[in-house]
Amino acid sequence: MAFDYKKEYKVFYMPKNKPGIIEIPQMNYIAVRGKGNPNEESGEYKNSISLLYGIAFTIKMSYKGTHKIEGFFEYVVPPLEGLWWQENTQGLDYARKEDMHFISMIRLPDFVTKKDFEWAVQEATKKKKQDFSKVEFFPYDEGLCVQCMHIGSYDDEPVTVDLMHDYMKANGYELDITDTRYHHEIYLSDPRKCDVSRLKTVVRYPIRKAE
Repeated sequence: MAFDYKKEYKVFYMPKNKPGIIEIPQMNYIAVRGKGNPNEESGEYKNSISLLYGIAFTIKMSYKGTHKIEGFFEYVVPPLEGLWWQENTQGLDYARKEDMHFISMIRLPDFVTKKDFEWAVQEATKKKKQDFSKVEFFPYDEGLCVQCMHIGSYDDEPVTVDLMHDYMKANGYELDITDTRYHHEIYLSDPRKCDVSRLKTVVRYPIRKAE
């Protein structure tokens, strides 16, 4: 049976639906940057997802070809994640989706190096005859965060975010969104296959001790 990140790293991927404080170690991702309404069918965000999965599955299936990754073992591709922000805005204004900037990303197994990633980009470009130059190797050191499982529509996330804000303040923390620390979402449900009322999304915010 393949290694499943959601099960093995439950603390990161399956939190309770009430806020909690967590320290996130540095992880490596494949990532695509862009801007625009994530709901646009032909927009940058939807295109980024296609690019990410093209590389993710090239790496996952590499053991069947000639490129051998040191320490490789079979695994389940981790869920899609996203870092989101709007210029000159603390948090997100969900009514201004066209102003959203994003880094769409999928976590890499620890044994995948930047060289392995570069091989995957070349391999996917050759086999799929598609341009993968927007995909980057992206180390992200997230650090101290408040997180919570949100269940339901993405547009209803502000209710969960408000709970997270109240929780961090009650525990002596404050929001720490910067140019390198963002609103973070992990998508555990496929909206094409799941009723909107049952969508599961991990919502995470960077925090620091209140001054």
